[in-house]
Amino acid sequence: MSRTTRIPASSGWRRTTAIVVAAAVLLAPVAISSGASATAATDRGPSLTHLVHFGSGLGSGSTIGPDGALYVTDGTAGSVKRIDRHTGAVSVYATGLPPRVLGIGGAVDVAFLDGHGYALVTMVGGDFVGGPHIGDAVVGIYRLDSGGHPSPIADIGAWSLAHPPTSGYRLTTGVQYAIAPYRGGFLVTDGHHNRVLQVTIEGAITEVATFTNVVPTGLEVQGGRVWVAQAGPVPHVAETGRILALDRGSEPQVVAQGARLLVDVELGPQHQLYALSQGVWDGVMEGSPALPNTGRLTRVTSGGGLAPVTDEAGHQLVLDRPTSVEFVGRTAYVVSLSGDVYTIDGL
Repeated sequence: MSRTTRIPASSGWRRTTAIVVAAAVLLAPVAISSGASATAATDRGPSLTHLVHFGSGLGSGSTIGPDGALYVTDGTAGSVKRIDRHTGAVSVYATGLPPRVLGIGGAVDVAFLDGHGYALVTMVGGDFVGGPHIGDAVVGIYRLDSGGHPSPIADIGAWSLAHPPTSGYRLTTGVQYAIAPYRGGFLVTDGHHNRVLQVTIEGAITEVATFTNVVPTGLEVQGGRVWVAQAGPVPHVAETGRILALDRGSEPQVVAQGARLLVDVELGPQHQLYALSQGVWDGVMEGSPALPNTGRLTRVTSGGGLAPVTDEAGHQLVLDRPTSVEFVGRTAYVVSLSGDVYTIDGL
């Protein structure tokens, strides 16, 4: 979900409706050829492998750390785990974050900025409108010190209470989903309050993009551009699964659409844009995940579509309720809601 790349100063974005200019988001194989140097893995096409089970059943966000390891959040345990990408060895990087209160929430994403780790925590405080109080923990960004101990630096929940969205909502503190380094601070998506926030290291918060009910989820920042994944409103049909580009000084634009319940967007090999579809919504309630084994990794096509990644035989690679994806070289690391990590090699 998150990367350490920053983008330069921007005049900001504000919009009440998204502009559709193209369509699509998720993945097909990319043929990479350099004559005799093409690898056997590339020749075989993409392949899916289970790397490791790391958590207690609520995996969510991820990032590649300064040391090259994969870092993932575990909302049930209130922790951030470090995973060796080569061996699959799991260790605890940080603990003591507020654990989930409901079926989802707690620590949902992790990012690094200037060598320091930060965790995004959601749904551990606030109230349902006309309903119960769910807790008093800080909803927002926590800095993780060298010993892995968390300290809140930005109370997004309190800010959301003081600045409610103009559209309808049920949870007063919002449902934050992804964090990405930006201009020496962070961008954060709120899929319930339908907006993107800019947050400084000192805790100042500004709303920089506002949407109708499109459910912004994953973030990617590269150079002077920001991409946002949109899951779309319930029932999260493919037509409303979109990737939005936020360009400095211009209106947001939809660059791809056409996949169900999009939860992440990332730049992959050869600067190809990929999107992660969690799959067919289970229909249980607003905010519930997709059905098992209906997810796909897709790539954005030249026509603005989303093409699922396929293996050598042309079969789509099936994912179980994926929540985030990271790329290192030609390999994708996919985190699942079940607390598992899978690799897709040979992209």
